Amino acid sequence: MPKIAIHVEFRPKPGCHAAFDALIREHAKLTVAEEPGCERFEVLQPLKADGTRDEGRIMLVEVYTDRDAVKAHTQNPRMPKVREAYTPLIDERILTMCEM
Repeated sequence: MPKIAIHVEFRPKPGCHAAFDALIREHAKLTVAEEPGCERFEVLQPLKADGTRDEGRIMLVEVYTDRDAVKAHTQNPRMPKVREAYTPLIDERILTMCEM
C-alpha cells in the first residue's frame, strides 16, 4: 500500500493569522504524538517574493503510512473541535490528497 500525503492550504482571515497559526501548530504536534500512522505533519509559512511572511496563507504537509491511517486521523475525537475552532479564523481551505 502506498503512503498518503495530504497538502492543505489555508487562507486565514485578515487579523487571524497568529491565532490560526498557534491552533494549527498545536494540532500538528498532537496528531504526531497521538496517531502512530502519522509519519509527518509540517506547518509551512509561505513567503512573499521579498522574503517577508505571506500571512494570507498557511500550508500543511502531512504524511500517513496508508489510507487506514488517514481514516484514523479523520476519526480522531479531536478533529471536530479543531475544525470548530479554526473555521471562524479562515476564509478558505484547499485540501489535496496524494499517493506517494
